[in-house]
Amino acid sequence: MPQYAILRFSKQKGGFGALESHHERKKEKYASNPDIDTTRSHLNFHVIQPVKSYKKEIDGRIEVAGCKLRKDSVKMIDTLITASPEFFKGMKRADVKAFFEYATEFIIKKVGSSNIFTAVVHMGEKSPHMHLCFTPITDDGRLTAKEIIGNQAKLCKWQDAFYEHIVKRYPDFERGEPARETKRVHIPTRMFKQAANLTKQASKITAVIESINPLNVGKKRDEIFVLLKKFIPNWESFESQIKKYQKSNDRLTKENTALVKQVEEKISIKEQMGFAKLHADYQLLRGTMDLIPPEVLQQYQQAPKPVTKTKER
Repeated sequence: MPQYAILRFSKQKGGFGALESHHERKKEKYASNPDIDTTRSHLNFHVIQPVKSYKKEIDGRIEVAGCKLRKDSVKMIDTLITASPEFFKGMKRADVKAFFEYATEFIIKKVGSSNIFTAVVHMGEKSPHMHLCFTPITDDGRLTAKEIIGNQAKLCKWQDAFYEHIVKRYPDFERGEPARETKRVHIPTRMFKQAANLTKQASKITAVIESINPLNVGKKRDEIFVLLKKFIPNWESFESQIKKYQKSNDRLTKENTALVKQVEEKISIKEQMGFAKLHADYQLLRGTMDLIPPEVLQQYQQAPKPVTKTKER
């Protein structure tokens, strides 16, 4: 089966404390994410260890650089780096660490070591992955995610450069075809749009969570509740579809020689890469569910759901 190295970006304007709690595994339980095995959290490790809280790391860099801020400025890029699950099967922890250290070298070359404040690898889920966070500050002191991350064309160049870096040491990886060329073959376009919309909603939720303090806790919980009414139904639909694709993918990619040819025939390289991108978005969105205060989630679950009326024929 083809193997891919995966690089995904998520722009963050706020909610840094909540993201820190998730990335650094500061919660005791993750009821909303059954993929997280906290008994394996001790196996997690840092390639780059944060010295202060995420918020202080970010604010300190912005202050030193003298960046001009807007109300809606993107202050942090949450970078997810992983690879096809098959790549990690049977791999020793030292080799997993070497892979993520090498991947980190690529980000350092692109954005500068001074902008990166954490790079933590999670080993307690189905597949190892790394959350690397950095401030999008240019050499001349401007805070601009748009210039560093760019549009679709620039993102494609990021992917090309990442592949060229990774394949020097891991030649078995293949370069997935850009989305603008694949046309999202076999995976509905609406799923990619849905992932993008959910990411925007998740950013709003994490920003509200981060702004909670003893004086506004009631008001902010109400704001989260309103956002959840829109987010959770869409999330549940997206999650259901992801699991459907995962189930189909798992069925066809069992390590059985007799199935290898069948897999190659039934799952195109374009489709595999498309699913890999969706799954990376899925992992980022799961983190948002872990950040929601349990009492707010319980309030949502207990609230009466709207009844869908059927039309008479």
